[in-house]
Amino acid sequence: MSIGVLVVDDSGFFRQQVKTIINADPRLRVVGEASNGREAVEKTLSLQPDVITMDYEMPLMDGISSVREIMTQQPTPILMFSSLTIEGARITLDALDAGAVDFLPKSYERISGGHSSLKQILVAKLLTLAGPRAAPNLPSPSAGQRTTSYAQDFELVLIGASTGGPVALQKVLTQLPVNFPCPILIIQHLPGTFTASFAERLNAQCAIHVQQAVDGQDLAPGSAYLAPGGMQMMLSGKNRLRILAGDARLNYKPSVDLTFGSAVKYYGNRTLAIVLTGMGADGREGARLLKQGNSVVWAQEASTCVIDGMPSAITKANLADEVIPLLSIAQRMVEVVRYGG
Repeated sequence: MSIGVLVVDDSGFFRQQVKTIINADPRLRVVGEASNGREAVEKTLSLQPDVITMDYEMPLMDGISSVREIMTQQPTPILMFSSLTIEGARITLDALDAGAVDFLPKSYERISGGHSSLKQILVAKLLTLAGPRAAPNLPSPSAGQRTTSYAQDFELVLIGASTGGPVALQKVLTQLPVNFPCPILIIQHLPGTFTASFAERLNAQCAIHVQQAVDGQDLAPGSAYLAPGGMQMMLSGKNRLRILAGDARLNYKPSVDLTFGSAVKYYGNRTLAIVLTGMGADGREGARLLKQGNSVVWAQEASTCVIDGMPSAITKANLADEVIPLLSIAQRMVEVVRYGG
């Protein structure tokens, strides 16, 4: 059975272009369309689509308000179309906080110009978001958790994430105390215009200090450093960051694999790496290198992920020392890092 999609946008032209892409794939079908946020809520309730594409700027009710209504009345995976501006970043992050699952840059030129890459990405995201992990069911903090004691003292925490990561990172980092004893490096797949706004938002919400990483800066305890979108973040020495353009052949900028792998030389077995929700397998090979150096790797428990691709890649490769529900990760970090296991 094909996946039903509701297309929401106040531009008739944009709706038509999205509908054409969706209906060209036999696995997908457009079940309805809406030109404003209020109509989107009504049609979600009446048509019960499997997934929704959503614009932000619309009459009667904007996209964020519509997302909140939908997630309250008929929770459904929602893919936002977003502008790649600083204001667009803030709006998109608000939409993710409201319950949207993922986003795509909104470009009239690309969607009307026959860009096959955009079509492939849109189809792939819709198929993935309509899957069983698209609306996570968060269990109680103790559910399904196997804990381990570790002999080493940890000096660095690494966290990698992709789809669903902004909300997951918020849930983890806001629970850490101001005196958390290690620096934290965060690798989240986001466009370059988004990461500064995301770092500012996290910093306002957290007791620890959060900032976008800067080339050459020294790391400090109780601080988290977010890799700039479109760049790579590596360690060039103990407690020293390097931000660079990186190899064009790498699929992700920033790459979880690259940051994870760079920690092995300088921290040995004193690294704790955590792989959160995300599409694909970025982080698996970096985790493999960390394990060869006797570091510790955790994976987010699948049922608490928006998309469990990245954590499952870790567990299937037998690289996870612990598989932890999202709401338990911060507590375990404090237990293990502060007290050395």
